[in-house]
Amino acid sequence: MSQSQTSFQPPKAPKIPHRFELHNDVRTDDYYWLRERESAQVIDYLNAENAYTEAVLAPVSELREKLFLEMKARIKEEDESVPYKVGNYYYYYRYEHGGEYPVYCRKRESLAAAEEVMLNINELAQGYSYYNATFPEIADNEEIAAFGEDTVSRRLYTLKFKNLTTGEIYPDAVPDTEGGNYAWAADNQTIFYIRKHTATLLGFQVWRHRLGTDVSEDVLVYEESDDQFYLGLFRMKSKKYIAIVSDQNGVSTEYQLLKAAEPTGECVSFLPRQRGHEYFIEHLDDAFYVRTNLGGATNFKLMSVSETHHGDLTQWRELIAHRPDVYLEGLEAFQHHLVLQERGEGLLKIRIINQKTQAEHYLNFGEPAYTAYLSNNPDFNTTVLRYGYTSLTTPNSTFDYDMDSQARVLLKQQEVLGDFNTEDYQTERLFATARDGALIPMSIVYKKGFQKDGKAPLLQYSYGSYGYSMDPTFSAGRLSLLNRGFAFAIAHIRGGHEMGRAWYESGKMLQKKNTFTDFIDCSEYLIQTKWTSPEGLFAMGGSAGGLLMGAVVNMAPQLYKGVVAQVPFVDVVTTMLDETIPLTTGEYEEWGNPNEKIYYDYMKSYSPYDNVVAQDYPNMLVTTGLHDSQVQYWEPAKWIAKLRELKTDEHQLLLHCDMEAGHGGASGRFKRLKDIALEYAFMLNLLGIRA
Repeated sequence: MSQSQTSFQPPKAPKIPHRFELHNDVRTDDYYWLRERESAQVIDYLNAENAYTEAVLAPVSELREKLFLEMKARIKEEDESVPYKVGNYYYYYRYEHGGEYPVYCRKRESLAAAEEVMLNINELAQGYSYYNATFPEIADNEEIAAFGEDTVSRRLYTLKFKNLTTGEIYPDAVPDTEGGNYAWAADNQTIFYIRKHTATLLGFQVWRHRLGTDVSEDVLVYEESDDQFYLGLFRMKSKKYIAIVSDQNGVSTEYQLLKAAEPTGECVSFLPRQRGHEYFIEHLDDAFYVRTNLGGATNFKLMSVSETHHGDLTQWRELIAHRPDVYLEGLEAFQHHLVLQERGEGLLKIRIINQKTQAEHYLNFGEPAYTAYLSNNPDFNTTVLRYGYTSLTTPNSTFDYDMDSQARVLLKQQEVLGDFNTEDYQTERLFATARDGALIPMSIVYKKGFQKDGKAPLLQYSYGSYGYSMDPTFSAGRLSLLNRGFAFAIAHIRGGHEMGRAWYESGKMLQKKNTFTDFIDCSEYLIQTKWTSPEGLFAMGGSAGGLLMGAVVNMAPQLYKGVVAQVPFVDVVTTMLDETIPLTTGEYEEWGNPNEKIYYDYMKSYSPYDNVVAQDYPNMLVTTGLHDSQVQYWEPAKWIAKLRELKTDEHQLLLHCDMEAGHGGASGRFKRLKDIALEYAFMLNLLGIRA
């Protein structure tokens, strides 16, 4: 297809029927051929789609650049994180003026000491269109840094080492590892890492590497034989144990423990896995704290057990009982305090318990919708808790809080340059009634002066899968929409943990459609209560939230002026039947296994790609990345092709495929703003807003 054609006419993908048959059901996929990543025809097609998108959005090219520049202008280019102390050093990262990437640094003993640059990612990224390096994992002697490097965006990291005293990068290089999942033994020579399948990208083995030896000499320590489990690896806060975690999506957990001082020792199971039992552990002194759902504690309870009896459930002692209305999400253990991260009524709460007196209190945040979370707390023997706070109107803030005196100190708040004033914006918490009577929380923000007369535009955002809670957080980039009259609403739909474990369970597997209908019911509520109208309502979601977008445009296309589907998971049945690609077997407990007819039929009934029909669809912008490791690029590409074939409207249908990036988009902090500017310009253009 020629350049002139793609400038004015949408590309038309050839139809090459591919037949699937299972459970006495036949599906024909005319665009299956688009999965041939190395095919010149596929690359030409994706380039043609990109050219068409650029042609359609040419009238707002100046607006895109303006949006990019104004979002960039809000960023303090020379900025740094709040340092935290581990051992003899304070660790932090900072950004330089014009730098796309962070510089990882430390200072010895005092923040007034000379800075030591551990890794300058701007220098390491030179020559790469994509680059990501994990924050260094430091050996106990504080001299050697281990870090993961990804130059493709497939989330296959090469483990590398740097001597922080001499600056030498060691020749040791371990390919295909799980980035950031590295654990040093206490001998400063041995490190453990997770090896990933290069096709499925599933971490399946833990290996032991000794500095200065060839990778071929590495020793297999643990292998996960069940491909429905994900592997995690870390050194526990007490430094005594290295933990290998096998986790089956919301179903069961098992920890293997290895003493850090005995790196060639044997792994010991903390408690053998049992279907239905999830647990998470922390070690302190001679005891383990266990967050567990044993005994029907669906929202989890907290227990403790001595080191020597951890496998004997009769020795477990209950510290915090299960509560049906409060979800126990996390904990931080200190010498004299326990800090719990809880979720009640859809909001995160931080609860502090003095272990000596048993006195307790909650932190007060004073806003109707917010996010509060436990931050870096590596020191056991302290009364100071570090936590983070943000809301739809409050930039990300880091506090130190004295758990005894209850005094708090604001260490840093994200600086927003320009004329931003938090008092100019208003946040509210709403509740929409779902069709089955459930109350769905929504967090909403707008610039003061917003009129609830049904005439204003509104962007509704959601995710709704994997138990991931979409909490209200601040976005400096979002101000570009709010300042142009938009309201922004997060719908806390089922499939997340916002309202507890039952909220998640009722939005997965054979109840997945609750996620979609909740979003639609929230949209209808926003229209009925005059927050917006179908001529002003936009929807956005990414990945599994992109699946949400695909489902709602099939089910209720008339509600939306436009939809942005970011890296959308839309070909559910075909993907979940393909065990050769990432995120299939490990996802059976989220979506179901379509090799079983009951799940096949249910998936097929909502899978966006399988349910495209001849009807009017909203204006749509779909984004993807050629190297996406989570949702393969061909899903949105096929979806676009099928929508073009069947839709009965003249609305915009655009695909933007980043030919250099993966699931997370561009790797640089400014390059990401280009993607946001594209999405905002698409929406503003539909409203006739060109400035």
